[in-house]
Amino acid sequence: MKQIFSMILITVMLFTCSAPQPPVTPEEPTPIKVAKQQHEFEVPREFRAAWVATVANIDWPSKPGLTTEQQQAEAISLLDSAVILNLNAIVFQVRPQCDALYSSELEPWSYYLTGEMGTAPDPYYDPLEFWVEESHKRGLELHTWFNPYRAHHPQGKLNDKSVVYTAPDLVREIDNGYYWLDPAMQETQDYSYDVVLDVVRRYDIDGVHFDDYFYPYSSIDFPDDDTWQTYLVHKGRLKRDDWRREAVNTFIKRTYEGIKAEKPWVKFGLSPFGIWRPGNPASIKGYDQYAKLYADAKLWLNEGWVDYWTPQLYWPTRQIPQSYPVLLGWWVSQNTHGRSLWPGLFTSKIKDEEGAKENFSQIMITRGMVPEGPGNVHFSMKALQKNYGGVSEILLSGPYADPVLVPPSPWLDNEAPSAPLVEIDLKDGHVHLNWMHENRDDVDKWVVYLQRGKAWEYQILLSDQETLSLPITIRSEDGMTPPATLNQVAVTAVDRLGNESERIVLSVR
Repeated sequence: MKQIFSMILITVMLFTCSAPQPPVTPEEPTPIKVAKQQHEFEVPREFRAAWVATVANIDWPSKPGLTTEQQQAEAISLLDSAVILNLNAIVFQVRPQCDALYSSELEPWSYYLTGEMGTAPDPYYDPLEFWVEESHKRGLELHTWFNPYRAHHPQGKLNDKSVVYTAPDLVREIDNGYYWLDPAMQETQDYSYDVVLDVVRRYDIDGVHFDDYFYPYSSIDFPDDDTWQTYLVHKGRLKRDDWRREAVNTFIKRTYEGIKAEKPWVKFGLSPFGIWRPGNPASIKGYDQYAKLYADAKLWLNEGWVDYWTPQLYWPTRQIPQSYPVLLGWWVSQNTHGRSLWPGLFTSKIKDEEGAKENFSQIMITRGMVPEGPGNVHFSMKALQKNYGGVSEILLSGPYADPVLVPPSPWLDNEAPSAPLVEIDLKDGHVHLNWMHENRDDVDKWVVYLQRGKAWEYQILLSDQETLSLPITIRSEDGMTPPATLNQVAVTAVDRLGNESERIVLSVR
């Protein structure tokens, strides 16, 4: 464990180094992750992800205007930490405020990237392309996180490239220095939809993700009188609150269907505020997103307009008015289409060991209440990398001790790849495995299963590795425990959506 946290410390040092070294692409494959299964001959499934927030430079980059070299070094630091911590996905914020952390013809470069909205990195690179490539190189899924309506955050700096000035008819000024797109306008819906689909088309992403910002958290009523009057002139019949909700509903459904029409394998995830409405279930009290954010999150899940559901359950298990297991149980009951249910955890709120243990407990509660394909998303990656309250050490010694595969999404693809062809050769006290596949494009990872004595082990390998050499006998360090002899092996192929091929077990003679 001390060695592991020495590795994490090295990655954290990249954030404090004034002139970080350029990222080095390793020639060797990503280090093999090994886990032991005493009773089951299966790889566990769990979604383990962290948000990487770019708004206000929460996670990345650490401040606006870093050099390309510094930005890339910080990105690699975060991704390497994710691998060390046995995560398998990153949710990367690419559009915090009608801007872009990628090359876009629709929106300007983000202030949070270069310190000047509309100014590209210099030397030039495409950050999203870099994040996708480096994530996949490490076996991590990369989900792109969009804020569909926020036009300006007060911690940014406005200039004439901002949508506030380029499309003022779409923008409403609200309180505390925020600007917002008007969600009920068809032009707003078309604009944000085009931004999302542009990224889906051009980048090899694994998912699209929205958080809880629909209509804004605000102390004033949203200033949409003009849009409302236009609706009434055209003989609209909905009440004003229902009209606002219907605009968001229409956009969510359209986005889901548009993604599936373009790339069916790209998952769409939503992370709404954790309470739908107070009183659901009966003991729950708190903020009413249905009435104030005009977000009918229950409807979206009931209708199956998502592939995974990440309600922000940011409260402790023993906080009765907002209890984590009570709220999770209610969301499970609403999951009528059987979508993946991976709650968000407020890991950045951890201050001490007690808070870290609460995070541990929430993960175990999720496993118990969502036994088929559980998962959690941590806000945010910085909290895990910097080990707030010892949380990363606690997770690595407990629920995240072993690597796992992302759960499958059978409603998107339920067809497993064919089994690989495996050759086995015994030489010099080792088993040498070589394998190949008839359709390499259908393979995202390999799983190698090993039986030593009565215990099964597995290794998760990246798709570009097709050989493995293993000692037949492993002697114990204490010299007293009998040596463990390799009895059987198998190799399977896993596709991008987590479907695993048939397993053919080979004896080691």
